[in-house]
Amino acid sequence: MSTIIPKSVFTFLNNLKKNNHRDWMQEHKKEYQANEKILKAFYAEVEEGLNKTDKIAKLKVFRINRDIRFSKDKTPYNVHRSVSYSRAGEDRRGGYYLRLEPGKSAMAGGFFSPEPADLLRIRKEFEMDSSDIRKILNQKDFKKAFNGFIQEYAVKTAPKGFSKEDPNIDLIRLKSYFVVHNFTDAEVLSKDFKDNLLYHYELLRPYFDYMSEVLTTDLNGVSMLKS
Repeated sequence: MSTIIPKSVFTFLNNLKKNNHRDWMQEHKKEYQANEKILKAFYAEVEEGLNKTDKIAKLKVFRINRDIRFSKDKTPYNVHRSVSYSRAGEDRRGGYYLRLEPGKSAMAGGFFSPEPADLLRIRKEFEMDSSDIRKILNQKDFKKAFNGFIQEYAVKTAPKGFSKEDPNIDLIRLKSYFVVHNFTDAEVLSKDFKDNLLYHYELLRPYFDYMSEVLTTDLNGVSMLKS
């Protein structure tokens, strides 16, 4: 039987947003722990679902405590619950993400701020040939679910070593390559949410397979993985 996310999760997060301080959290610790137990069961079921078609190396539940050391916002707690799933093996690139927050729930996947070597390799690939990635981005179901890469993270004109006149500059100028799909509160709290989430994760697979090949080969298509 699938775990259904209860309304109490959103009720707690809404109340936390209004009372974001340690005294309130201490008074509602049992409520928080009860919700976390349910959520962790849900996360585990999602991981099991992912492992039917993929291989997951690690499930990471992000802490509710905020790192406020370098932030002007000193509220101690996140008002969302988030989890990520890392794929197993050097030949499997990309990661799955889920954020649960009243009115702002979403799943995401891809490559957020890849390390410099990977970012350069991706840009070089798109400079050389963008036909494969554009075919994936324009695939009917993929486009309906995600509508392209998030454009928020990009250089203003062109990265160093690339021309701003390049026909693929819309892709090359990005600093992250991930997509997002938002869920309504009703969708998150429905009995079908796990299947809905796994469906959207599954849509990422052609993209992950393509990018995994790019990031494990050189520009001549020769594997860089150790045999």
